[in-house]
Amino acid sequence: MDSGAAALESWSTDPEATGRSELATAVRYTLEELATRHPGRSVEVRVPPFGAAQAIAGPTHTRGTPPNVVETDAQTWLALCTGRLDWATARAAGAVRESGIRADLSEVLPLG
Repeated sequence: MDSGAAALESWSTDPEATGRSELATAVRYTLEELATRHPGRSVEVRVPPFGAAQAIAGPTHTRGTPPNVVETDAQTWLALCTGRLDWATARAAGAVRESGIRADLSEVLPLG
């Protein structure tokens, strides 16, 4: 098992016990998985301070702030990726900030 998958497994077992370094590895791993499974550059997903990725097929941007942006914290992102939290609930709680018509990731999460 690679370090990213191991970090995600560790987080899945006990999110509260996961250290910052392991949390960062799990976030980066899932961002990379999203970009690999759903290639493109129409949506930028940001999980500060750990990383960002561009994914989802469609129109791309080349300068400035992308028109389709999703931003959330690490715990929410990993919960979305693993299916512990669904998109609609995260949005309703204000745990996900999104802009743009392509920023709804409910069709691609959880990564499963």
